[in-house]
Amino acid sequence: MWQVSARSLCRASSRAWQRRLPWPGPAPAAPRSRGPAWSPGTAPAQGLSSMAPSIRLSPAARSLFDQPLAITVQGLGPRQQVTLRTSLRDETRELFQASARYQAGDDGELDLARCPALPGGSFSGLEPMGLLWALQPEKPFWRLVKRDVQSPFLLQLEVFEGHGERHGRLLAQAQHERAFLRDGVRRIPVREGRIRATLFLPPGEDTFPGIIDIHGLGGGLFESRASLLANHGFATLALAYYQFEDLPQEPKELHLEYFEEAVNYMLQHPQVKGPGVGLLGFSKGAEVSLAMAAFLKNILAVASLNAPVAVTVIPLSYKDKIIPTVTLDEHKAKATNSKFLDYSDGMDDPFQAPGDQSRIPLEKSEAQFLFIVGQDDCVVKSEYHATEVCKLLQAQGKENFQILSYPGTGHCIDPPFFPLYHIGSHPVFHKRAALGGELRAYSKAQVHAWSQIQAFFKKYLIVN
Repeated sequence: MWQVSARSLCRASSRAWQRRLPWPGPAPAAPRSRGPAWSPGTAPAQGLSSMAPSIRLSPAARSLFDQPLAITVQGLGPRQQVTLRTSLRDETRELFQASARYQAGDDGELDLARCPALPGGSFSGLEPMGLLWALQPEKPFWRLVKRDVQSPFLLQLEVFEGHGERHGRLLAQAQHERAFLRDGVRRIPVREGRIRATLFLPPGEDTFPGIIDIHGLGGGLFESRASLLANHGFATLALAYYQFEDLPQEPKELHLEYFEEAVNYMLQHPQVKGPGVGLLGFSKGAEVSLAMAAFLKNILAVASLNAPVAVTVIPLSYKDKIIPTVTLDEHKAKATNSKFLDYSDGMDDPFQAPGDQSRIPLEKSEAQFLFIVGQDDCVVKSEYHATEVCKLLQAQGKENFQILSYPGTGHCIDPPFFPLYHIGSHPVFHKRAALGGELRAYSKAQVHAWSQIQAFFKKYLIVN
């Protein structure tokens, strides 16, 4: 991971600040419990004695989806070889699984924060959360999506004897809930005027910094990211903008007035701290967020996840101005090692065509910008777009930007521990395509980017 702030950009040549740095060592370990914390459902396999191995989890029964989970197996034989497997079914009952091979210590204990996984499983090395971030679907090209954030995912953990290709005898098993709402967080459906959204409020009667969360192409209302942000002290509005209830199914234009109405709703809410709001957007939603910052008032900070800095697919309009779409050409796709096409070159370059009307004029905005980009984005040349627009901002004397660029990270950047979705349906051409990303690198990018998003909004939305 490397990052560029306005100050470092001013001091460095364009080549120097575009260096790609390797990731550091393994991700931080999950917190260890000070005392025994037994998960409901934790038990030896049926028919085994009370001295049989058992699984200890911390937190014990339930944790938030973006929260680390400490996993320990006790009661094994000295240096016993075992295979651990995690399983999770989504809301359509599709199965996701991961497995790893381990060897217990001399004391018969296996602590995933101290014991590296051995070759032969879904991952190897010291990766305390590997059994979560390595989950992959049994059905090819399937993405883990959480629609109902009021119910948790149920994670199943199993311990098997040995390292064979076929799992050995079941030694222990446990279940654990991975939730999206902390106790006391309120979920409030919003149907005010034209707005179709869900507001998440942290516990208590205080005021909280406000964020509008806007998803990418595909329509509908996605609440998982907004609900997780609310757990960290933000009043977060998950905003739909098409293909939801009475919103347009196939919009010919997206009117920024609709999004302006959402900004005003937030600022008029008694529990949203002013004087402005933050925007968090992914892909098309990040593009819309950048346009909101360029044309609307009261936008203080924008965190953009893999966005083009040009209007794509659906034109934008505001008052009497229409921003046309940049040209896309699927014939510019290129082959990849995965045998699926990379479409990132299919977009015309809005920075090379003088007077290109599709480019979003961010130089008009006084908001702070955090560009989060994957160096392996196979949908948008998001790193290039972020770099070029920051050069334009710098040329105008602005220092209101920062870039976080992650190696081995593709187009989809979800909160921590969502499985990698690196091959799927292209959001524009609707063909099976490479989206980009590598399992281990992406898992580290998720954790780091999520913490940086929260720090960014706390810095620029909490005004004393």
